[in-house]
Amino acid sequence: MKINIKYSCVELNDLPDEILLIIFKKPDNREVLYSFQGFNERFNKIIHDSVFTSRLSFPQLSFKKCIKKFSSDIILNRFCSQILPTIRTKIKWLDLESESMRNILDAADYPNLYALGLYNIEEETAKCLFTGKEISIVFY
Repeated sequence: MKINIKYSCVELNDLPDEILLIIFKKPDNREVLYSFQGFNERFNKIIHDSVFTSRLSFPQLSFKKCIKKFSSDIILNRFCSQILPTIRTKIKWLDLESESMRNILDAADYPNLYALGLYNIEEETAKCLFTGKEISIVFY
């Protein structure tokens, strides 16, 4: 028996949830959330699973230094205004770097947060962050 398939077109939305979970585990959680948040209800349900939301790491870590993860303010703004408020109760661990830390922490309350990793942060900034004192930065 010979099967003649000239074209087979399967769209991402046609795949079963189990296959989508396997595919979505390959990129960084942050990239999955940014790319598929708001695509449709089904995708939102999948990407809001604790596999993708319990730990979010915003800095890219290397042996020598911490590299900023956000390539633009547009991405950071979308995370802070649309993504983090919708998954805030599912977040248990955040890894942050100094440049976006304030925006991300102010974006939502994280009632289930039990771990916070801070990278490239000055000691005085950390003290102010946890004591509630205002941080003022002056550039010369």
